[in-house]
Amino acid sequence: MDLLRSLPIGLYLEQPITWLHRLDPRVKMAWLMSILITPILANAQWRFFLVGLLLLLTLAARIPFRVWRQQLGWLLLLSTLVMLLTFVMPDGLEVSQPSRMPTPEAISSLESPPEARPDLPQPTGYRYVLFDWGPLTVTRRSLDLGVRVGTLLFTLIYGTNLYLLTTAPEEITLALESLMAPLRWVGLPVTEIALTVTLALRFIPLVLEEVQNLVRSVQTRAINWKKLGLRGSAQVWLTVTERLLENLLLRAEQIAAAMEVRGFTSPNQHRVRWYQLVLRRWDWFTLGLLVVFWWVRWVWGGEG
Repeated sequence: MDLLRSLPIGLYLEQPITWLHRLDPRVKMAWLMSILITPILANAQWRFFLVGLLLLLTLAARIPFRVWRQQLGWLLLLSTLVMLLTFVMPDGLEVSQPSRMPTPEAISSLESPPEARPDLPQPTGYRYVLFDWGPLTVTRRSLDLGVRVGTLLFTLIYGTNLYLLTTAPEEITLALESLMAPLRWVGLPVTEIALTVTLALRFIPLVLEEVQNLVRSVQTRAINWKKLGLRGSAQVWLTVTERLLENLLLRAEQIAAAMEVRGFTSPNQHRVRWYQLVLRRWDWFTLGLLVVFWWVRWVWGGEG
């Protein structure tokens, strides 16, 4: 069990370096926010377009198949299951349809009996219930809600992971600090926030490593879970959880001690620039495509 490989969530792909890696992190962040915002009040066609766009970007960047095959497969399965379950669940909309047949008093007052009246067809082909088979009922609202939930789940998770996969943590924090620079005028500690984000992103692999080591230590002891019973198993996992918290706090203390030994007093006095943010020609071209992206969303992607 290797969590660092089987769960590549929030991890940076150092090799190979693709064209997505070479883009400015501010440009990629603008694209990420656009992909996450445009599904709001969008139609189903636009939502499926975003899913296809993310898959196309993954293939066009030539990211190794071993990196995204497992996560993409599970994510597609999860999104599809959520979509199908939403299709058949109650839509939460109670529509009271009055009876189209006249009351007995109205029938008795008619000159001609009901059998003599012609059976008129429906004026349109509109149907609120699209599929009805036993306990499974799919309505127009449940269909629209399922598409919204399934595509939004995939776009939110995979779009963010693709950004983290092709952008180093230092680039992310430097881009955040650059974009949040105007907030310094209102007294917001932008540099401290950027430092906190850097440490948080660097701490994710450490958490996965500690979980992996503890799970392996439990596996090597060949514990007979049936003999322990429910209470004994719960005690074992509580001990493992306690040990995990102790190890994580120890790692955090070691990081703090290392920063203190190096004379780190404040982020403003000890700033390390790993990257220089420079917008190149390819970055400007990508920003131009972002303008086209928003124009298409405004013209074609809105709800009718």
